[in-house]
Amino acid sequence: RALVISLFFKSYLAISRKLCDSGIMSPKALPKKELSGADKFHTPALRSSQLFERVASDQASHDPIGKPKVHAAALKQATGEAIYTDDIPRMDGELYLALVLSTKAHAKITKLDASEALALEGVEAFFSASDLTKHENEVGPVFHDEHVFANGVVHCHGQIVGAIVAANQTLAQRAARLVRVEYEELQPVIVTIEQAIEHKSYFPHYPRYETKGDVKQAFAEAAHIHEGSCRMGGQEHFYLETHAAVAVPRDSDELELFCSTQHPSEVQKLVSHVVNLPANRIVCRAKRLGGGFGGKESRGLMVALPVALAAYRLKRPVRCMLDRDEDMLLTGTRHPFLIKYKVGFNEDGLISACEIECYNNAGWSMDLSFSVLERAMYHFENCYRIPNVRVGGWVCRTNLPSNTAFRGFGAPQGMFAGEHIIRDVARIVGRDVLDVMQLNFYKTGDYTHYNQQLERFPIRRCFEDCLKQSRYYEKQAEITTFNRENRWRKRGIALVPTKYGIAFGVMHLNQAGALVNIYADGSVLLSHGGVEIGQGLNTKMLQCAARALGIPIELIHISETATDKVPNTSATAASVGSDLNGMAVLDACEKLNKRLEPIKEALPQGTWKEWITKAYFDRISLSATGFYAMPDIGYHPTENPNARTYSYYTNGVGVSVVEIDCLTGDHQVLSTDIVMDIGSSINPAIDIGQIEGAF
Repeated sequence: RALVISLFFKSYLAISRKLCDSGIMSPKALPKKELSGADKFHTPALRSSQLFERVASDQASHDPIGKPKVHAAALKQATGEAIYTDDIPRMDGELYLALVLSTKAHAKITKLDASEALALEGVEAFFSASDLTKHENEVGPVFHDEHVFANGVVHCHGQIVGAIVAANQTLAQRAARLVRVEYEELQPVIVTIEQAIEHKSYFPHYPRYETKGDVKQAFAEAAHIHEGSCRMGGQEHFYLETHAAVAVPRDSDELELFCSTQHPSEVQKLVSHVVNLPANRIVCRAKRLGGGFGGKESRGLMVALPVALAAYRLKRPVRCMLDRDEDMLLTGTRHPFLIKYKVGFNEDGLISACEIECYNNAGWSMDLSFSVLERAMYHFENCYRIPNVRVGGWVCRTNLPSNTAFRGFGAPQGMFAGEHIIRDVARIVGRDVLDVMQLNFYKTGDYTHYNQQLERFPIRRCFEDCLKQSRYYEKQAEITTFNRENRWRKRGIALVPTKYGIAFGVMHLNQAGALVNIYADGSVLLSHGGVEIGQGLNTKMLQCAARALGIPIELIHISETATDKVPNTSATAASVGSDLNGMAVLDACEKLNKRLEPIKEALPQGTWKEWITKAYFDRISLSATGFYAMPDIGYHPTENPNARTYSYYTNGVGVSVVEIDCLTGDHQVLSTDIVMDIGSSINPAIDIGQIEGAF
């Protein structure tokens, strides 16, 4: 109703302005500050600039490190020639799998009847929990608290009840709709964090707490104490390529999977469990993904497992690619968070203590929710030093699809709370928020509340550079004038700093492998454990290998990520893909360089191809594996208190100017400036693309 009135008033302003301009009405009939209320937003002409560190002038021309190299597959992707999972040509005898999904949020399955679907010509099979043993049906990325198919009870709308396999996609989806599922509804149905708190619906082993200093004493001595809360909702991943998998049986006891996943080794492991084959009989391949953002780290199992089971049982190739509505229905989102905090500070706004409670909405299964919560707990203070901290975390069990990894993995939700706190403090003491930020910033040498020393902490330089680059104070003055002169349109400016820890929260995942094969013609095939999701990982790995071997990047090729080339890989996630895999690639290249050293010394004027030919005829191995394990990490408050939680931190500061239409709520970002410290970039073009893409 308010919007209808606002739009009516907007049209009144637009008509009045035209009448004033044409002289029908007096120019003074409408106050000047009211006139801009008639305006609509138009997409402005885009103007942008990117600044980055240039390489040294004496760097070798064939050394690509630090240079803004074009994404290795950019042209193929732009022309549509790049092959994704569902672009793999149809095979002889191939079948299509369609999922039967729950229509209730919490219910007991009383009847499951697929007879009508199976009666259709071309429908080959129907699979459900009854086709697997209890052990085979229990899966999950960590806790095995999920099922391939719902086992008697459904816990969310969109949970997989069964799967139809038919001759083609249209038939399979039509048949899936004919499967009759009857339910007996169960109570309670828990959707929100508040409902979970009311019903004490938490996963076990929580709450957990992290404490530093004496919070009680600090509150007693604080000049001000403020209590508040903030919340952040979910977010849909919306990768361009939905979940997809193709499974092909090889011989009688081998399976080959082509899967849109960030974690091929996890798919291999879970398929091995479900079809009861050892992992050495299962190969999972991923050439490239059409985006992932964390949504394909663990949730790929929802498509890959039914497809693999059907292919193994029917001995025919089986394919499934979710439609967009199916993908959004059955996969989870970013974790919604509710954060309650109590903060103590002095008259200047210097924070001395904080007690904070973090609740995340995990959905119906654990998935990676405990790690997401932990990272939120470790990032809530953002860039601000708080000497006395008590942070608690709860993982809430609800009847939603299981929420999962999403770019930032809990850190944005945590930092969101820190920024709320700093603004509350600034408001209460009556100071500019930028002054309160600077007063509380960490300095090099400070310790976090999880006992990690900040060895280099350049946030102040990022802050000052961003203020200068964005003309912050100049824009602030312009905004004050604009807001005074316009009643129905308002502008605002905001600055946000960030601190993000680089490492997997789970110790054993911080490892990577690589395989480098040099062929007799001098060309190099590189395999590593990371997955190309569009983020440019393969491009960076090519650059690392080119520098390490001292050859042009054009001689090196990466075909795909596959579990038969590099085993036991970690997910490509947590912003450590290039750190881990790059070091493994270097390790493999160093082994090869060592073997080639005597030949290079014997033929100092030789070319790369001549050295390789000589090595081949001298029977020197031209294949090497590489491995890397991130050192000095694995913090645990009692078992390993001196280790670091994160290998290092990346820092950034962003400033945005936004205009809103007070009548309609419509808004537009007018300008943004971002300064990121990511060390010496391997590829500034790729890294700027990642920063702009994230923004």
